[in-house]
Amino acid sequence: MRIGIVGCAGRMGRMLVKETLATPGAELAGGIERAGSPAVGIDLGVLAEGTMVGVVATDSAADLFAVSDVVIDFSTPGATVAHAALAAKSDTALVIGTTGMGPADLAVLHAAAAEVPIVFSPNMSVGVTLLTALTERVAAILGEDYDIEIVEMHHRHKVDAPSGTALGLGRAAAAGRGISLEAMSTRVRDGHTGPRVPGSIGFATLRGGDVVGDHSVIFAAEGERVELTHKASSRAVFAKGAVRAALWCEGRPAGLWTMRDVLGL
Repeated sequence: MRIGIVGCAGRMGRMLVKETLATPGAELAGGIERAGSPAVGIDLGVLAEGTMVGVVATDSAADLFAVSDVVIDFSTPGATVAHAALAAKSDTALVIGTTGMGPADLAVLHAAAAEVPIVFSPNMSVGVTLLTALTERVAAILGEDYDIEIVEMHHRHKVDAPSGTALGLGRAAAAGRGISLEAMSTRVRDGHTGPRVPGSIGFATLRGGDVVGDHSVIFAAEGERVELTHKASSRAVFAKGAVRAALWCEGRPAGLWTMRDVLGL
């Protein structure tokens, strides 16, 4: 599979390049950066690990999609929406790890997924994917006597909150309970809030330092708590999952898939 990388000079992009080069069955097709970036024209191998591989960074998304079987995109919602349209036009599969996507953005992804396979997950980690599946199952088993709280912590530079992963966990918990997350979520508590709303799903957001990503789902009842936790110590786990998803796309029909599909959960 010829794999293209969006944002190839960023921290995540360099890891994706390195993982692609190290993965059997994967071939590095190319990488893009924004116009004017000093990385444009530099060999991707040099950007990732200091060795030449004969593929240079460009600023043309259209050219990248033209030479790739699948493109991996960990960028911004606006850029990802544009890339989804390109994927549909060029018959190129797309793997998306972008967070902060709104309803209008998701509508574009659904439209593009009618034409090509798209794997979209707010967290590409295999461990987090398992945590999400477990969260849905535990929420279904435990009744409303168990309050659900989701706690996440990320580095000081993260711009969206709650994290896309935390919201994904919330959606999994809501699905397990058969309720709407939008109707039953509590995002902020400040001042005199009154008692907790029965059946609600609460979120707590922490930011600081260089934390890659910590997520916990807490089921709290009278006399006991059940806690499910995942802690990422390296972004490499996201790159490994994304490349795995990219290879999984080979021969898949059009559709909007998730990492749970990739892992068969």
